[in-house]
Amino acid sequence: MSRRAQRRWVRHQARQQAWQQGWQNWQREWQPSAGQAQAAGFRAPGPSPAVVPPPVQPAPAPSYPRMHRRNGGAVIGGVCGGIADHLGVDATKVRIAFTLLALLGAGVVMYALLWFMCRPGTDTEHPDPAERRQGLALAVLGVVGAATLASVASNTSAGFVVPVLVIGIGAALVWREADSASRTPSSTPGGSRFVTWLRVLGGATLVVVGLAVVFLGRVDVAALPTALAAVVLTLVGVALLTVPIWVRMWRDLGAERAARVRTIEREEIASHLHDSVLQTLALIQKQSADGAAVKRLARSQERELREWLFGGSEAPAQSLAAALKAAAADVEDAHSVAVDVITVGDVEGAELGVDDRFTALLGAAKEAMVNAAKHSGCESIDTYAEVDETSVSVFVRDRGVGFDPDGVPSDRQGLAKSIRSRMERRGGSVVVRTAPGRGTEVRLSMARLHEGDETVAPETAEESA
Repeated sequence: MSRRAQRRWVRHQARQQAWQQGWQNWQREWQPSAGQAQAAGFRAPGPSPAVVPPPVQPAPAPSYPRMHRRNGGAVIGGVCGGIADHLGVDATKVRIAFTLLALLGAGVVMYALLWFMCRPGTDTEHPDPAERRQGLALAVLGVVGAATLASVASNTSAGFVVPVLVIGIGAALVWREADSASRTPSSTPGGSRFVTWLRVLGGATLVVVGLAVVFLGRVDVAALPTALAAVVLTLVGVALLTVPIWVRMWRDLGAERAARVRTIEREEIASHLHDSVLQTLALIQKQSADGAAVKRLARSQERELREWLFGGSEAPAQSLAAALKAAAADVEDAHSVAVDVITVGDVEGAELGVDDRFTALLGAAKEAMVNAAKHSGCESIDTYAEVDETSVSVFVRDRGVGFDPDGVPSDRQGLAKSIRSRMERRGGSVVVRTAPGRGTEVRLSMARLHEGDETVAPETAEESA
C-alpha cells in the first residue's frame, strides 16, 4: 500500500472513531438513567442497532446511440446523412467535409469503410432532387480531385489512375444497387428490377474493364498464357485439396435443411394437435358424465383427424364422396352414432353440379342414414358407395332390429316419400332388404348423365324436406 493510500486510510479511521464517540456522548446526555426511567414509568431502552449507511449504487454506464446510415434518404451510400442525423448537423456540411477529406486523400477510404461497417437505418423519406444533385456534384468533385491530386503527387500516369477511378465507380454502383435490393426486396416492380439489374451489370462491367486495363498495362502480354495456366493449375490444386471440406459442408447443409423441415413439420403437428385433439379431450373431460356427448365428440375428432392425416378435404359441392362424408358427419353429430363411409370411384366437377339426380341420391342416402340411426338401435352404420361408368350405387346398412316392410304404419312415410319417391321421380331405384332381428340394407341406384341426355328439373324445397 502506498503512503498516500495509508494516509487516506488513517484519516478514514479517525473520522469513524470521532463519529462513534459523538454518538455515544449523545446517548449518555439524552437518555435517562435506569432509576429515573423506572420512576417515570418507562422501560429502559435496549441497545440501539448500529446505523449502517445505505450502499452506494454505482452510476450506470452511459449509453451512446448507434450510428446508422440513411436508408431511404441515401444519395450514394447514406453515410453523410447518417453522420448528420447522428450529430444533429446539416448533411451538406458533412458532405463538404468529406469532399475536403477526399482532396487530402482520406475521404474516399473513410466513406467506403463507413459504408461497409455501418448498418442502414429505418428511414423511408427520399431526398429531394436539389439535395440529390448537390450530393452527387460534391461526390464527383471529391473523387476527381482526389484522383488528380494523387496522380500529381505520386507522379503516376493517367493510364493507371483513370482505371482505378473506373473500378471505384463501378464498385460503388454495385454496392448501391445491392443496398437498394436489400431495402425493398419484395416491393420492387418489374421495370425497376430491370433497371437495377442493368445498373449492376454496368457497374460490374466497369470493374472488369478497369481491372483488365490495369492488368494488361502492368503485365507482359507474351507471358499471359503461362500465367493463366499457372493460375488455373493452382485453382485446380486448391479445389482438390478442399474437396473433403466442400463435401462435409454440403452434407452439413443437407442435414441442417432436413432438421429445419422436421422442426417445421413437428411444429405444425403440435399446433394442429393442440387446436383439435387437446381441445376435444378438454371437452370430453368436462362432459364425462354424458356418455352420448363423449361418443359424439370422440367420433367427430376421429373423423377430423383421419381427414387431416389421409386427405379427403374436398368441398362437398365438388365431390360426391365428400358430400356423402359430410352427410354422415351431420348424422353422427345429430344422433350420436358412428357412420363409416367407404367410396369406390367418385363423381366430381361439372357433372355433379349440373345433374340434379345426384342431389336426389344424396338426399335419399342421408335420409336412409337418419332412419338407421333413429330406429335400428345399433351404434354403427355402414355406408358404401360405388361409382362406375354407367351408374352410381349407394348402400346404407345397419345390423339393428330390422322391421317388416308390410307392417309399417300408414303415417310413417319416411321410406316411401323421402327415399323411394325421391329416387323414382329422377329415374333411380330403391331396394330395401330387411327382416325383424336381421338389420336393414337400403340400396340406392342412379344412372349417370351421358352426352345428349337432358337434365332433370331441380328438386323443390318440399321434396328436399
